[in-house]
Amino acid sequence: MPDKIITALFDSRSDAEGALRQLSQAGIGQERVQIASESGEGATGGVGRTGNLATVLNDQSLPPSDRETFAEGLRRGGYLLTVRADDVAATQVVSILDETDAVDLDERAEQWRSSGWAGPQVQTNMQPRGESLAAQRPELSQNLGQNLGQNMGQTHSSSQGESIPVVEEQLKVGKREIQRGGVRVRSFVVETPVHEEVTLREEHVSIERRPVNDPTRAGDELMQERTIEFTETAEEAVVAKEARVVEEVVVRKDVEQRIETIDDTVRHTDVEIEDNRGRPLR
Repeated sequence: MPDKIITALFDSRSDAEGALRQLSQAGIGQERVQIASESGEGATGGVGRTGNLATVLNDQSLPPSDRETFAEGLRRGGYLLTVRADDVAATQVVSILDETDAVDLDERAEQWRSSGWAGPQVQTNMQPRGESLAAQRPELSQNLGQNLGQNMGQTHSSSQGESIPVVEEQLKVGKREIQRGGVRVRSFVVETPVHEEVTLREEHVSIERRPVNDPTRAGDELMQERTIEFTETAEEAVVAKEARVVEEVVVRKDVEQRIETIDDTVRHTDVEIEDNRGRPLR
């Protein structure tokens, strides 16, 4: 996986060297750190690599607009610190640089523009103080001649400008269904002890033998075979259950609609044009 490039601009050499020392103490190898200035003077103590304005302009790992902004910072006496780190070390590097006195590049670029700086753009006449790009880095002469110098001497015109978008917010009101609780009805069986009394009748046959001496009852009519039968009966309790509906629980859901008014605000941008040129806008 390619290394990530982390850059920070400092107003002074001491600030840049202080950040470099913090990186070195955190274990970031000096071969991965470079400090660039307009004249090419680097860090003291042999820590970190050095670079100059030409190094920044030729660093293809930086976007063109960033290269021009950093180059402007070097022209104004700043020092650019560049660190190449993998994904793991990049997070640590960013955390360390956040604690230093690095320049807020966007804020500083806005200050430069307010004082007349044209902003990020490639120019063909960039030269550091005292010497040309080719003199500082001879190996750049061919590339710069092809990329920047091929149009020198030619007259052409170009149109530059910036656009300001006009933005307007629109309010879109929708609806979604939410749960607001509910009712659950569950039917279950409950057993309740019941005590009832019932009178039961039982029959019992008893046999009793007793002596009798009655001459008046003697006779042939008594000398007969006879059979007497008695049947014992008894009553037992018979239990039967009958289910009857005694109540109903009805569950229903009523639906009602209501109208809710939404009060909110929407924003939009407006453009105010002040023309002090003394002629109407076209």
